[in-house]
Amino acid sequence: MTTGTLQNQSENLSAFGEIYPVPDAVSATLLRPENELEAFFLRLPEFVKGLNWGVPRYGHPEGLVLLHVREVLDNIEKLPLSETERRRLRLITFVHDTFKYKEEKSYPRDWTKHHGVLARRFLENFSADLQILEVVELHDEAYHIWCEEFYFKKPEKAALRLAILYERVKDFLQLYYLFFKCDTRTGDKNQAPLQWFEETFKEKLIPVVF
Repeated sequence: MTTGTLQNQSENLSAFGEIYPVPDAVSATLLRPENELEAFFLRLPEFVKGLNWGVPRYGHPEGLVLLHVREVLDNIEKLPLSETERRRLRLITFVHDTFKYKEEKSYPRDWTKHHGVLARRFLENFSADLQILEVVELHDEAYHIWCEEFYFKKPEKAALRLAILYERVKDFLQLYYLFFKCDTRTGDKNQAPLQWFEETFKEKLIPVVF
C-alpha cells in the first residue's frame, strides 16, 4: 500500500471496531494531518486514546504523547528532505509512541510488549514498507543500547545489541538516524545517546544539524 493512502483496506479496517466519522478535533488541530492515512489514524478511538496518554516526566515534560508527536513533527520540518522522505518520517512519528499506554513494563522486561513492537503490529495493517516498520519497532533501541553501555555498565551486552541493531537497519541507517535525532531533540531528553550514535556511525551517516 502506498504510504499516506487507504486502498482496499476494508478487511483490515473492520478489525478496529468503532471508527469515528471524522478525525478527533483536538488531535487534528494540533497534528494537522496531511494525507488520508494520517487523518484516518485520528478516527480510531484506540489511537486517540494513545495520543492522550501521559503525564509530565523526565524526558517528556510535555506529558501527553500528542504533544511529543507535535514536537517531533516540528523537527522534521527542520530537515532538508524530499517529499517522500518527509512523508515516511511523518508516518513513523504518528505511530511510534502512541501505544505506550498498552506497554508491558514488568520485570524482567518482556521486549515483545515494548510500545515500538505494538506500534509496528498496528502499522502493519496499513503499510508494507519494511524500512518504516523496522524503524517504528526499533526507534528506542539505540537509547537502550547507550543505557547498557554507560548506565548499567554492561559493555558486552551493549556491543551485542548494537551489532544486532546495525544488522537490521544497515540498509536504511540514515532513515533510522534522522528519526532518532528528531525524536531525541525534544522535551528535556538526554542528548548523550544521540551524540554517541553519531560518533559511533560517523563514517556511515550524513550528519544533520538543527
